[in-house]
Amino acid sequence: MKISDHEINTLTEQAWAARKFARLYGKTAVGAAVLSSRGHIYVGCNIEHRFRAHDVHAEVNALTTMAANGDGPATAVVIAAARDQFTPCGGCLDWIFELGSPDCLVIFTGSPAPDWAPVVLRADELMPHYPH
Repeated sequence: MKISDHEINTLTEQAWAARKFARLYGKTAVGAAVLSSRGHIYVGCNIEHRFRAHDVHAEVNALTTMAANGDGPATAVVIAAARDQFTPCGGCLDWIFELGSPDCLVIFTGSPAPDWAPVVLRADELMPHYPH
C-alpha cells in the first residue's frame, strides 16, 4: 500500500485535531484518522467511560465511523498520541484487520506539527501471525 507524504500530513493534522476532543479518565489522549479506499477521511478520539469497562479507542471510533458511513475498507490509520512510542492494542488491531486489511498502513505520530516524525508500518508487521 502506498500513501503520499501529503496524505500522511493531512491525516496526521486531522488525527491531532480529533485528539483535542478525547474524553479522559486516564492520562493518554489519542486521536485517529482513517483513510478509506474511496479517499475519504474519518476521525475519532478515545472516549473513556468512568467505569473503564467500555472505553472506545480512537482507532475503533474512526474505523466504525467509516463503516457507519458505508465506506471502506480502510487503507491507512493515523494515530496521534503524545507519547514516544505507541501502537494500537490487540483489540484495535483486530478492527484494523476487520475493516482494513493486512496491508492497511498504521501510522503513529508522537507530536503535532511541525515536529511529527511518522512511523509507518503495515498492520501485518504489527501483528504478523494474525489469521487471514
